[in-house]
Amino acid sequence: MSKFKKLYKQFFGLTEQSTPVAKTSGIPKFTKDDVQNAKDMATALKDMNNAMKTESDLEEAQLINHITDYRGGIEYVLRNPAEAKAVAQEIKEWSERKGFTVVKHTISPSGKIGYFYFRLGQDPGLESQKLQGYLAQKPELKHFRFNVRQQKPKAPQPEI
Repeated sequence: MSKFKKLYKQFFGLTEQSTPVAKTSGIPKFTKDDVQNAKDMATALKDMNNAMKTESDLEEAQLINHITDYRGGIEYVLRNPAEAKAVAQEIKEWSERKGFTVVKHTISPSGKIGYFYFRLGQDPGLESQKLQGYLAQKPELKHFRFNVRQQKPKAPQPEI
């Protein structure tokens, strides 16, 4: 058996059959254990891919939205504008359950962009973390950012 074939079998947990199989065709025969090992490996790879995707989505959201940027406004873009009202309702219900007060909510005429403005509470940093955590895990959102409409962006502070 070649070195690579042996490594391949060890990696995937494949085992040789104890009784030789007559070769009637070029199709290899696998045991039930081989099939189960392949299914387990496929499930593990799928789980790993989902975990990596979720982790990268959260990292992207954290890079775009700095906690200090939160001043009550959140602008979001939907993947499917047909879901605009349902998604807005979910965000509103969740935020009210968590103690946020919605001051203003708008949806663009196309339904693709939505905007919430919340009343700032005692701890804006904690509020921004909660909102960011919730919005980052919503698959309906393409992306979101902290933004207060009709307010000039903060000028960068000069370094001393």
